[in-house]
Amino acid sequence: MSGSSSTISSVLGETFGTFDLSVKLRVSFSNKLVFNGCDLRPSSVANRPRVEVGGEDMRVFYTLIMVDLDAPNPSNPTLKEYLHWMVTDIPATTDASFGHEVVEYESPHPMTGIHRIVIALLRQQKKGTINLKPNSRENFDTQTFAQAYNLTTPAITAYFNCQREAGSGGRRFFS
Repeated sequence: MSGSSSTISSVLGETFGTFDLSVKLRVSFSNKLVFNGCDLRPSSVANRPRVEVGGEDMRVFYTLIMVDLDAPNPSNPTLKEYLHWMVTDIPATTDASFGHEVVEYESPHPMTGIHRIVIALLRQQKKGTINLKPNSRENFDTQTFAQAYNLTTPAITAYFNCQREAGSGGRRFFS
């Protein structure tokens, strides 16, 4: 992922705290690489991304969490964090397809404003420790979930901005 750790922390620190950037994470939608802070439209993220996990030891496992920090709209994010996807038991050096999909991928489709969509990778203590599906996608809390399952500080996160297909990203002035 491109982007300095200070940029990532300033955008995502409120939700995820500090980061351990020792593991590489590569995210792509339809072979288009995601760079931190890039803008993607709903049509670009309609299908689940390919998420490649770095590392050196296949005996180390990760949980991937994809959330919208700005649901239902950035001015009043009453549903934040909205859980779009969760995959557990992903071995290091592989990709998300080698893990266990706990929450099926649901593509982001913001109706209002620009939404920050985050993909976080958290290290598990061992394989098979997460066996319950969250009760709801709405108001998911990554930090509480991580504490409940002894997941470590996010190894790495990636984020992109997403807005509705016809959105301009700025204010609209009507004549």
